[in-house]
Amino acid sequence: MCKILLSIKPEYVERIFNNTKRYEYRRIPAKNDVDSIIVYCSYPVMKVVGEFKVKSIIKKSPTNLWKMTNHSAGISKDRFYEYFDGRDTAYAYEIGAVRRYKTHKTLNDFGISFPPQSFIYI
Repeated sequence: MCKILLSIKPEYVERIFNNTKRYEYRRIPAKNDVDSIIVYCSYPVMKVVGEFKVKSIIKKSPTNLWKMTNHSAGISKDRFYEYFDGRDTAYAYEIGAVRRYKTHKTLNDFGISFPPQSFIYI
């Protein structure tokens, strides 16, 4: 089991921490089993703001993944399908317990110089 740091847009970060987004979608998952995700809130915040436990990693066709998760997707159906356009397989990290940091951290606090395009192992 491992931790990764994900870059996530501010609007989705807010939904994760207010529990209206219970799945974090990805085109490509980490190869190692992930049990915890550290959240880097992308531009304009550009800070590490918290983390969450991963309950499960779901792999399905985009259509079946949407059917299974849309009740707590935290994104619109159009945005979901736009993100997975041309993909046969879609992935979702099911979000468990969340923890927002009282004080935001920088990437340097984790020994990272640049925000990851997708994710980075910690």
